Amino acid sequence: MLANIFYFIVFPGFLFTAVIGLLASWVDRKVTARIQWRVGPPWYQNFVDFFKLLGKETIVPKAAKKTGFLLAPLIGLIGVTLVSLILWRMNLEPNISFMGDVIVLIYLCMLPSLAIIIGGSASGNPLAALGASREMKLVLADELPFIIAIFTPLVRIASIRIGSIVLYQQANGMMLTHHLSSFIAFIVAFLCMQAKLTLAPFDIPEAEQEIMAGPFIEYSGPPLAIFKLTRSMMLFTMPVFLITMFLGGLRFEGWSILWSIVKYLLILVLIILVKNTNPRLRIDQSLRFFWLRLFPLALIGFVLALLGL
Repeated sequence: MLANIFYFIVFPGFLFTAVIGLLASWVDRKVTARIQWRVGPPWYQNFVDFFKLLGKETIVPKAAKKTGFLLAPLIGLIGVTLVSLILWRMNLEPNISFMGDVIVLIYLCMLPSLAIIIGGSASGNPLAALGASREMKLVLADELPFIIAIFTPLVRIASIRIGSIVLYQQANGMMLTHHLSSFIAFIVAFLCMQAKLTLAPFDIPEAEQEIMAGPFIEYSGPPLAIFKLTRSMMLFTMPVFLITMFLGGLRFEGWSILWSIVKYLLILVLIILVKNTNPRLRIDQSLRFFWLRLFPLALIGFVLALLGL
């Protein structure tokens, strides 16, 4: 019992994911600043911002549904913590994997988006409701190709256990480099991940130039801090998900530790470069992109996996 509490709160759960996530957000801000010929913030800036928000007053709008408004940030935080916990446990101890854990992870990955939808809808602000509506449409657009892409490498090993794919890659190398179907699936999953992180070109729900902060417009104090922390944790957790499924997983034996860090940093920098070199799409453009382009591409990858390619 105490061991499970430790795993959830300390490592590889909340505290570990929160610290690395805030550092990843600093890398995002630093690289973005360099691209724009700026200096960027110091490494501790995100920690300062988080604790400063915790000390601010929480203002609940008169028109808001108080319960949903205040509980929504916690739903997202719990979801991303559980995703990180499961992913890291399965990477460190793949033999404890359970049947269908991939399906559980896919459902849990939806909780941060669901929290934004609930919070924006409960705030009583029309701009927040519009942002929540955009978030819902974005989820409906990216979820199907993302699921197909995640299941594509699993077809190769005829299993729906994360531990199985980790063990397979430890014995045979990265799925990405050995199979055309996995390479296609990785491209699809990466672009879907960009949407799940609501980063450009898919930062539509909170489009600052259009609807200010979107679903977060009425949030302040600790609830806003939790939302921002959840987003930082997602910036760490989602790349780990892709590394686990396509890039050999995470290993902590000798030089494998350094290689695991390099893989994560490469994906993180790629995310930041895509974010800083693409304009924001409209919501209808995003829907057409995911349904008419990525969905057929994901299906092609899945069929190739069925054919053994």
